[in-house]
Amino acid sequence: MTLTLTGRARTSAPASAPAPEATATAPAPAPRRPAGREADGLAVASFVLGLVGLLAFNLLLGPTAIVMALLSLARRTRRPGRAYLGLALGVADLAVLAVLVTVNGTVSWNLGG
Repeated sequence: MTLTLTGRARTSAPASAPAPEATATAPAPAPRRPAGREADGLAVASFVLGLVGLLAFNLLLGPTAIVMALLSLARRTRRPGRAYLGLALGVADLAVLAVLVTVNGTVSWNLGG
């Protein structure tokens, strides 16, 4: 005789055999954070990194902002506006870097004459 219990097939013991001891169930998994929260954090981080990257470390922060924005959009963030702004600012960081390299021949700011 076969009994189905939570999707697993189990055979029952014959009536004359003693009943097996009850086995302990696996502990419940830890509660998971909603996926949207992580994507929202990535969107905000990409925005902040893109904004800071306009002023300093645009070689590092620009691509980082772009990657974080794309990840948050792929994970369906609830803040797509911030993700798109982070993406635009990351691209602007790289554009500023290209202008600096073209004008000054260096990847650093030179505000003095």
